[in-house]
Formats: sequence, C-alpha cells, structure tokens
Amino acid sequence: MNKTYRKPPRNTDFSAYRHPRWWPTWCVIGLMWLLAHLPLRLQWWLGKLAGLLALRLAARRRRITETNIRLCFPELTTEQQSALVRKSFIANGIGLMELGLAWFRNPKHFLDITRVHGLEFFEQARAQGKGVLLLGGHYSTLDLGGALVTEHIAADVMQRDHNNPLMNAVMTRARERRYGTVLGARDLRGLFRSLRQNHAVWYATDQDYGRKDIVFAPFFGIPAGTITATSRIAERSGCVVVPFSHTRREDKPGYDIYFHPALENFPSGNDLQDATLINRTIEQEIRKAPDQYLWMHRRFKTRPDPDDPGFYQRK
Repeated sequence: MNKTYRKPPRNTDFSAYRHPRWWPTWCVIGLMWLLAHLPLRLQWWLGKLAGLLALRLAARRRRITETNIRLCFPELTTEQQSALVRKSFIANGIGLMELGLAWFRNPKHFLDITRVHGLEFFEQARAQGKGVLLLGGHYSTLDLGGALVTEHIAADVMQRDHNNPLMNAVMTRARERRYGTVLGARDLRGLFRSLRQNHAVWYATDQDYGRKDIVFAPFFGIPAGTITATSRIAERSGCVVVPFSHTRREDKPGYDIYFHPALENFPSGNDLQDATLINRTIEQEIRKAPDQYLWMHRRFKTRPDPDDPGFYQRK
C-alpha cells in the first residue's frame, strides 16, 4: 500500500535535540557560531578556501555549474567560462560562511558597510496597502542579504525547510528573530494572510520545481520551466510585486541591496508573458554579479519536450 510522505512538523524547541544522535549536528552548529565571530575579511578568506575545495571535490555540482554557465554565457570563451565557474564556487563558499553571520550575529554590526538603493520603490508599493511580494533570487548572499534587508523594512519570508530537523530549528529561530513571520514554502494560506495585512513577503521563483503548473519562459535565452504561481498570487491578492536583490562587493567587505520599481501590468493575464518578465528581471540582477548566483542548481532540468535529452546527463 502506497503512503503519501509527509514531512514532520517543525520543532524549534532545542530541548528536543539532546539525544547523542544530534551531537554531530551540534558540533557543526558550534563551529558555525565560532567562525561567525571571526573578522569579516578572515571569514571571506576561509570561504574562498571552502569554495575552491568544493570546486575540486564536488564533481557533480561542478558539472552542473559548468553546464549552466556554458548555456547562459555562450558569448564567453572556454577560459572565461572556466574562470566564472571558479569565481562562482568561491562566492558560494563565502556565502556558506555568511550563514553563520545571518544566524548568530546581529545584522546591525554590518549596517555601516551596507548600501541600500531604491528604498523609495518599496515604500511606494507598500503605500498602496495591498501587500508587497518581494521578488528575489537564489544569490550566494541569500541569508545575510535577507537579514540586512530586515534592518530597513519589515518583511515575512517563505522558506523551504532544511532536511536536518535540528539545523532547520536553528535556521528557523534565527529567521524568526529577523522576519515577522517564517512561512513554509507551501503555506499559501499564510502568504495570503500576510499580504492582506499589507506585509512584505520575500518570495523566489527562480528554481526548477518540476512540470506542474509551469510555462517555459526564456532565462538567459534558454526555455526554463517557470512556475505560474506568482501571477496567481498577484491576481488573487492584488499585491504589488517589487524586484529586489543583494550583492557582495568585490573590492572590500561590504554589501549592496537593490529595490526596483514594481512590475507594471502584472499580472497581465498571459502566464507566458508574466513568466518572461519575471525571468528577465531576475536575469538583469544576476548580470550585476554573475558569480554570486547559485549556478549549482539544475535550473534547466525540466525540458519542454520530455523526450529531449537532459542538459545535465553525464557524458
């Protein structure tokens, strides 16, 4: 008899994780806490080492990254593509270090090295009183960028829970300190409730979630399975969709947060047109710092024709 798998509910009570089987995870968490209190430049250096180590050892992720960059940047030479792959692993290695900063440090410590651009666009959107859907992406600054954003605006967040319950408890409790509400990835009822209360909700659509409820819209010129849920949410709630992103500076430790004008004529009533606009908007943000995007994800896993050979098959 087949049974539908249901993920167990979140348990953020640390007393539930005293059993010895959780001790290895506690050791990892303790190490993250210690590293988070090192000087930022040293953390970036350690993150670079971690990224280069992953580049050498994580063959599958390296192959996915190489494929994505080859598809999305055909104008680059082979040497330039390889250099971008290397930089991407370094950027995501630094992003791994920044998890500790986001979870265990107060983001106020980094406000003096953070610049915010276009905050007026968010304020204009929120003044309409129908809620704001913050259209983000999976950048390597994901957690720290989100924490820094909440120092300037009040926002809720939708998250995909971590597979490790203890790690998920730490992540969720850290985000609960920064965000108003931490919603599950499929908690649409909670999402609409937040929007009705004129909250801003961090939301990302730039991953491949399979063949259900999608259209194939161009992303860096490649047909990419793109969910239509963003249009449905905006249509049902009347919320305003505001693109935003965050990047790490390369010259010296520091961060930039960008808010942009709300999407116009959205939703348009045409799912493909809406998805194309969303992908183009995210693509423009990625091009600001291409190495800081999560290229390790199989963005083009779902093909328009199921019989087409996959991009990520081992040669």
